[in-house]
Amino acid sequence: MLVLGFMSGTSLDGVDAALIETDGEEIDSFGASFLSPFSGEERATIERATADALAWNGHGPRPQTFAAAEDVVHAVHVRAAREVMSRAGRRPDLVGFHGQTVLHRPDRRLSIQLGDPARLADALGIDVVADMRQDDLAAGGQGAPLVPAYHAALARRLGLAGPLAFLNLGGIANVTFIGADGEVLAFDTGPANGLIDQVVQAHGAGRYDDGGRFAAAGRVDEAVLAKLLSHGHFRGQGPKSLDRYDFPLEWADACSLEDAAATLTAFTAESVALATRHLPDVPAVWIVCGGGCHNPVLMQALADRLGDCRKADDMGLRSDFIEAEAMAFLAVRSLKGLPLTYPGTTGVAAPLSGGTLWQSRIVLA
Repeated sequence: MLVLGFMSGTSLDGVDAALIETDGEEIDSFGASFLSPFSGEERATIERATADALAWNGHGPRPQTFAAAEDVVHAVHVRAAREVMSRAGRRPDLVGFHGQTVLHRPDRRLSIQLGDPARLADALGIDVVADMRQDDLAAGGQGAPLVPAYHAALARRLGLAGPLAFLNLGGIANVTFIGADGEVLAFDTGPANGLIDQVVQAHGAGRYDDGGRFAAAGRVDEAVLAKLLSHGHFRGQGPKSLDRYDFPLEWADACSLEDAAATLTAFTAESVALATRHLPDVPAVWIVCGGGCHNPVLMQALADRLGDCRKADDMGLRSDFIEAEAMAFLAVRSLKGLPLTYPGTTGVAAPLSGGTLWQSRIVLA
């Protein structure tokens, strides 16, 4: 089955779209991919909705800004889909849609992803599977991370045996550990790019620390780093998950951009290193994906603490599109009633399928 997957992360760079051929258990091939970037105005609309979501926190009527943000999410997903289909020269059989996360509160069984799967299905003339976190949350799981089942499939495709780990460096960092016996464990380790991006943007210095140049020019504030690492998230065992806004940034106002970036880069690396205490074995190799794998300063900091860290691209994978591919993979699993989440990945009591199928009411030629 040819499936189109989407991911729009909290970095708000745009919508990743990727095609894969899969039966929901193995990956047959990789197809076209495309990043459809948000314009400045589109990004600002989603940022307003995110700010309102944090203030709302699930109490009372949904913020009015959600409607405008959903219009943006829809338009950019359609734009991305049309480009990918044009490149592929064919229409996919199914779409896996994640939506734009604006709030994640697993302790309250709440995770809000903006986007209208029914509207998307009609616009594309293709059935859409969405809401893949909700069943897990309702059953007492964390609702995240969602990608471990796909990471395990990638390891099988590459012929890699455990112990190994996939490390995704998005707004939040999450690890998937695959043991020698095939055991899969996963959890959010802490922040990745999200806090660094916020600091860079607050200084009007761009959207992210391009090439790690700000961090490379700064000095780590050890006192601030120690305080950040005292957060309760790092004391608990996995499975566990985070929202990118769970960590305060007020201290950064007293730092230079360079020192703040250096401190937050060290924070990401140290929090991943701390996560290894909760793994049953030492990974022989770490396969790193997500936007953070393109930051050489962060990659070096991770290698200093973890050992063998390799960019997913160097393994023949598409580091920037793995999460979008995963949504395609999970969509097929959802159709087949196969598990999306597991006790070792989200803390749900038993392996659990999930997602909702939205059938297109429009037939396009």
